[in-house]
Amino acid sequence: MTPDYASINVTERAEQAVNNFKSGYNCAQAVYMAYADLFGMDARTAAIIAAPMGAGMGRMREVCGAVSGAALVAGLAIPCDNTSDIASKTRCYALVQQVAERFRQENGSIICRELLGVAPVKESPVPSPRSETYYKKRPCVELVRMSATFIGEELQKLPSTPIR
Repeated sequence: MTPDYASINVTERAEQAVNNFKSGYNCAQAVYMAYADLFGMDARTAAIIAAPMGAGMGRMREVCGAVSGAALVAGLAIPCDNTSDIASKTRCYALVQQVAERFRQENGSIICRELLGVAPVKESPVPSPRSETYYKKRPCVELVRMSATFIGEELQKLPSTPIR
């Protein structure tokens, strides 16, 4: 079943992503979980799949988890499960690149450490505790909202029939 992309309420999905993040899910989980139900995936499965992508992939501060979460949504929207289907892979990659470029244009980067203004040093894998201070000093809430908005707007441009 292919979702009716045109009927996606992007604002609601973006707010759901923000609420997911504020509930303690990482940035990738927050975005991915906001859209996974459109593809028949439950929240728990979505959280499990996206968990390693948070904090710039395993807290390595590489590609922003919110961007990675959107990329995972692109994989659901344009599945690439057939190794000989170059057209689907190309469409999926194009969707990821479109979202990433919009994000980069808005923020100057898609790299977590650059967005957070932290030095490229090896960090502990232990997540930062969530507190009011955490949310005030980090741009992550707005980056999650932005990424969820961008993927939603790009999904709305896709046909509502399977693109296989």
